[in-house]
Amino acid sequence: MNNFRVGFGYDVHAFMPHRELWLGGIQIEYELGLQGHSDADVLIHALCDALLGASNLRDIGFHFPDNDDKFKNIDSKILLRKTMSLVREKGYKLGNIDCTVCAEQPKINPHIQSMQQVLSSILQVDTDAISIKATTTEKLGFVGRKEGIAAYATVLIFKE
Repeated sequence: MNNFRVGFGYDVHAFMPHRELWLGGIQIEYELGLQGHSDADVLIHALCDALLGASNLRDIGFHFPDNDDKFKNIDSKILLRKTMSLVREKGYKLGNIDCTVCAEQPKINPHIQSMQQVLSSILQVDTDAISIKATTTEKLGFVGRKEGIAAYATVLIFKE
């Protein structure tokens, strides 16, 4: 009965000038990047937290602390690969992912298929198992004021 587990992740990063914008494992051309210790890929960070939560392995900050220089400017795809390895070590497989990116700018929809391909390669699942949606906050809050991006992720993992 304990074969299925669900995890939820959330992350937010503020925009910052003079940085590349990485989202869902791909670089997106935009005038601002996201502030963070790593490459600040808010979507991958939410996904890592969802996977870690589903596996009862704490959170991304526990495994990859932002005060550790070895993670300074690290590619978040490396963090996701390590996270998925931890999940597999506990005997779990990934069922599916459902993510939502909240941003007024840049537009996310043109990049979703590329993100799915990158994430499927890292996670070793079919792209059909990775849902990525984009929305705005109708100009409300920090996202609506174009101060940053938020991301939510839900995952299903299971043991056979």
